[in-house]
Amino acid sequence: MSIKSTNAHYGFVAVTIHWLSAFLILALIGTGFKAADTLDPVVKARILSAHVPIGITIFLLTLARIGWWCFDTKPEALGNTPKWQEKLAKGIHFLLYLIMLGMGISGLGMFVLSGAGVVIFGGTGEALPDFTLYPPRVPHGIGARLMAILFILHAGAALYHHFIKRDATIRRMWFGSN
Repeated sequence: MSIKSTNAHYGFVAVTIHWLSAFLILALIGTGFKAADTLDPVVKARILSAHVPIGITIFLLTLARIGWWCFDTKPEALGNTPKWQEKLAKGIHFLLYLIMLGMGISGLGMFVLSGAGVVIFGGTGEALPDFTLYPPRVPHGIGARLMAILFILHAGAALYHHFIKRDATIRRMWFGSN
């Protein structure tokens, strides 16, 4: 497998960023919703101590992927998909990246504005701030729900291509020879 993508297969860098991001997004969605539903401030701080670094990592991976596009080739469409599905897939990918960036910005905004870092990482014993008091909380919550929906649609489409259409969609976004 080459570092860069070809016309037929994604390269090592794109594949690594994709799958690492996918697994981290699942962890992020899980920890985010768990933190939102947790009333115990100590448990919430513990959950957020994992959630925040994962969120920062995904934000940086997203920036890295966007930067990598400047140097990488994007594989051509397989040609067996109706145009409306290709347009829908492009729209969902665009929204996924837009929401990943928005979630990173709103999450960092809440983190900075609230001063929660001292509580989460400093172990000061202070109470966590009420995140609902900070403006980035609303777009962060909406973004989390949209991210979960888009993630399910994206994964569902990939599984449809793999198991129903039996095409190379997943194989070309996996590690292996080109």
